[in-house]
Amino acid sequence: MVNVPLAAERLFSVGSWPVTNAIINAWLAVAVFAAIALVLNRSVSERPRGLQNMAEILLEKLLAFFDQVTGDRDKSRRFLPIAGTFFFFILLSNWMGLLPGTGSIGVWHLVHGELELVPVLRPANSDLNLTLAMALISVIGSHIFGIVSLGFFTHLNKFIQIGTIWRALKTFQPLKILTACVEFIVGIIEIFSECAKIASLSLRLFGNIFAGEVLITVIGSLISVIVPLPFMALELIVGVIQAVVFSLLTVVYLTMSTAAPHGSHEKHREESLQPVHP
Repeated sequence: MVNVPLAAERLFSVGSWPVTNAIINAWLAVAVFAAIALVLNRSVSERPRGLQNMAEILLEKLLAFFDQVTGDRDKSRRFLPIAGTFFFFILLSNWMGLLPGTGSIGVWHLVHGELELVPVLRPANSDLNLTLAMALISVIGSHIFGIVSLGFFTHLNKFIQIGTIWRALKTFQPLKILTACVEFIVGIIEIFSECAKIASLSLRLFGNIFAGEVLITVIGSLISVIVPLPFMALELIVGVIQAVVFSLLTVVYLTMSTAAPHGSHEKHREESLQPVHP
């Protein structure tokens, strides 16, 4: 009987902290990156070659890709640590989920009075906890960047536009007051849209990777030779696409959060054009 649980399965516990098979996959991906970083750190030279040359090419291509969203190389470099990390981690963890033994080699656990095979390895992104954590980092990180770039109150005014209402009340113009109230309501809706970003980011990645895991498991249980290969090749492509989508959306959120609020340039220009009385 083919059984792919929706939640990651616990292998053992460290104190009160359960260690699941998805966490093992994530740790292995982190270990691979740590090993590459150590090798690169020891072999850095002004004339790159080998692994360093490949790493620089990948980063340059990734920056050029981010430039298409940000339109600014400086911004792309600022966003690279968070968005680039997402890209490489998601890509590697997705591909590691296709390694031989993933989902098939495991330990026997007694579950509901019956022995069940619990795989030692499971694709990390097929665990909703991980994808939700990354989505939270992406969205919350974009707001932190926005606060640092624009200031707390300027960034907050993108959502809760109390200042706009206050200025409209001082002028006591009905049309401006109505416009300010509408903008305030739109800002509240924007807050809910931020929550929707978290849900869409996490569920999109989780759904695609989990569906691929189920597909490979079902096909492999029916015919284990040759037939699963095209589906595994398809999962390689899906792994790249999901890494690109997640990292690109993160760059979009970061770019939008660090952009000046709509109308701020016009307001600044109007204030600069006002005559200064002695």
